[in-house]
Amino acid sequence: MLSMKKSTIEWPVASYIIGYHLALLIGLPFFFMTHTPSWGIWVASAILFYVSGISVTAGYHRMYSHLAYKTNKVVEAVLLFFATIATQGSALKWSCDHRRHHAFVDTDRDPYSIKKGFWFAHMLWLFHKTEPIDPKVVADLYRNRLVMFQHKYYGILMVVTNLIAVLFMGYLCNDYASAFVIGWGVRLFFSHHTTWFINSLAHTWGSQSFSQEHTAVDNYILSLITFGEGYHNYHHTFAHDYRNGIRWFHFDPTKWVIWGLHKCGIAHGLRRVNSVQIEERIVIEHKKELIQTVREFLSSNSTIIEEKIDKMTDELLAQCAQLHQLVKEYQTRKSEKSADKDLLKNMSLEIKTVKKNLKATWKDWKRTSKDVLASLPYDTSTSQPS
Repeated sequence: MLSMKKSTIEWPVASYIIGYHLALLIGLPFFFMTHTPSWGIWVASAILFYVSGISVTAGYHRMYSHLAYKTNKVVEAVLLFFATIATQGSALKWSCDHRRHHAFVDTDRDPYSIKKGFWFAHMLWLFHKTEPIDPKVVADLYRNRLVMFQHKYYGILMVVTNLIAVLFMGYLCNDYASAFVIGWGVRLFFSHHTTWFINSLAHTWGSQSFSQEHTAVDNYILSLITFGEGYHNYHHTFAHDYRNGIRWFHFDPTKWVIWGLHKCGIAHGLRRVNSVQIEERIVIEHKKELIQTVREFLSSNSTIIEEKIDKMTDELLAQCAQLHQLVKEYQTRKSEKSADKDLLKNMSLEIKTVKKNLKATWKDWKRTSKDVLASLPYDTSTSQPS
């Protein structure tokens, strides 16, 4: 008796995604011939796009997948409601796939590995059956009643939440047809592709200041359309930080929302990598890049320059370690009930001194790195430390 080979295609998902893309491609020109959506429809759709997108990044991604912060059940329910409108699967399945992505990035077990091609990572991986949910990977989420409720009834909830949103939008603007086409179809198209860009473009186009051990890159432009998720090299290096954009000028609205919830007292346990650890990582990464570049372009006297780079890097890392130890000891002493105020004062002054010295050494390190690169017989402007 011949055995039937099981299909690897996820037909319901593939049919849904291909179906609504074709419907928009064919139907939109005819729709705009007979309808002129009001500004209210466009604004409401944009708001829903943003709120549902933030709910995925702040809820599915940073809270559930990486446990970067905690919040109360009311906020969780709101995040789950709007994330369900985004139509990206249940929080349980989404988080399981994403945790696997981080654990096996760029390998065959990565659900959306960029190594299998840009379009595979972008959306074609959704057309294939992935590994089933492993309770061991998301054991913490199995204990969350809201997450399990959403997962159990996801199909119904996805239809109901989107129906509520479309009907409400149609009622407000007195245009149910435009609410459905723009508020659901067009909004869903942009919602999906901006999320998928994180799996494709954020592993293709950008810089790698924190780690070159994986394909993830930082891209400021991409962060503008992905609610701050464009700083992907940092994220893959420090996955549990509630921030993706760590600089004041980084566009990361998800970070601002989480920070705002914290300031309102309804988010806690915000996990954040301290600046010393970040600087250490940058130094280590650029040391490897510098030595590799020097060996490639100055093979004759590269040893002398390499020794200079090693000495400079070791000094900077030693100061980082010293500062980290001092801060840790200071916090321990400060938490004691019978803390010596004079000792704490002296420790605080010592920390300030080390920070000042570290800042000076950091500037010297960057200046020396630029001088080394400038001396090489090629254009190294793109390789200089950030």
